[in-house]
Amino acid sequence: MARWNSIVCALLLMAALFASCEPSQLTDSAAVRLEMSADTLSFDTVFTTLGTTTRRLTVYNRSEYDLRLSWVGLASGGEGAFRLNVDGDTAVRATDVEILSGDSIFIFAQATVNPNDATQPFLVEDAILFSNGQRVPLAAWGRNAVYHKLLPTDTTWYTVIDVHAWDHTRPHVILDPAAVLDGDDLVLQAGDELHFGPDAMLVFDTNARLLATGTAEQPVLFTSLRKDGWYTFLPGQWQCLLFTGGSRGNRVEHAVVENGTGGLRVYPDAELTVQNTVIRNMSDCALIGQGGELTGRNLLVYDCFAALTVLRGGRYEMQQCTFADYWNYSSRTMPAVVLSNFLHMQDGVQADDLRASFSRCIIYGSYAPAEVATQTDSLHLLEVQYEQCHIKGMDGAEDPLFEDVQKDDYHLRADSPAAGLGYNFDM
Repeated sequence: MARWNSIVCALLLMAALFASCEPSQLTDSAAVRLEMSADTLSFDTVFTTLGTTTRRLTVYNRSEYDLRLSWVGLASGGEGAFRLNVDGDTAVRATDVEILSGDSIFIFAQATVNPNDATQPFLVEDAILFSNGQRVPLAAWGRNAVYHKLLPTDTTWYTVIDVHAWDHTRPHVILDPAAVLDGDDLVLQAGDELHFGPDAMLVFDTNARLLATGTAEQPVLFTSLRKDGWYTFLPGQWQCLLFTGGSRGNRVEHAVVENGTGGLRVYPDAELTVQNTVIRNMSDCALIGQGGELTGRNLLVYDCFAALTVLRGGRYEMQQCTFADYWNYSSRTMPAVVLSNFLHMQDGVQADDLRASFSRCIIYGSYAPAEVATQTDSLHLLEVQYEQCHIKGMDGAEDPLFEDVQKDDYHLRADSPAAGLGYNFDM
């Protein structure tokens, strides 16, 4: 009897082993439902003719069956704005797509929106279809724009802005360095938008001017090209607005300048007045003066590596400004404001007199111990005046008590020691 029991146990064990080695049943049944990582794949606003970033959809097979989909494709048949990559297959319609039990595949989607006559953002839709009857909608907002880019026939390093044909009904996309030439005025009005690519800057030549006048409700916008995800507030995505020598009478009022490298840069013998403006997310410095004349009134500058850097002298007047420097993308190696009457160049030192005044300003941040530094060559004048200012490192100034630095809320609390100073949000 013991021998028979041993034989029966052995047979049962072998049967169990064979059963465990049998593959899961391969099926194409519509009864097997897939689980998606998203109900809809949505794309942030994309300019026509420029492709979007890639969105990923993960498709899970949670069933006990290995599934074979006879096809996966777009509802439009590939004739619309969207493109797919189904687990490595970039065909218009992927065929014989297998997803093992407990496994998953990736589907990557991109969109390129064709231009039309719309002056407002418009919705473009499609869907990913599966042969088992499931679907995942695709949606992207498209925007028409005016594009400025270098052409193969251009003989300069910049593209020329035609100020006389400027279109105020659409955003402008500047993909390469661009210039406003001698004698031209670029006039911008409320709601105008300039979006810059990674290598782009806007240069104002001798006797060229920028006259940008927005409103509190519709500021003029100077911003980056990409706006998806964390790119919404990422510094260093474009270069700067550069005012060369002889570019005088420049005015910027009610504007937002964001996500760049050098912000507004003023060269010797250039002149710029900026007021009621927000400058944020600059990987270098929000305002750079190199021997020019710069006036700032009611400015809010934050999330920049530095707020104001003056090199080689010049004239600077700051009134009712908040320079809040809590930069956290890297270690800060300089204070928010640096005032110097000299500049080291490869061919020697350039220097000139520097006169600067600060009235009713807040200059505060995370740099220790002070947020203002001066440097002089002793051969030229360096004169700085402060009137009713709240500056870290001066006169025992305490934390101004912004509402919430982490949320970029620079209103002052009711018990702020800097009450009545700095940027006026109501203007």
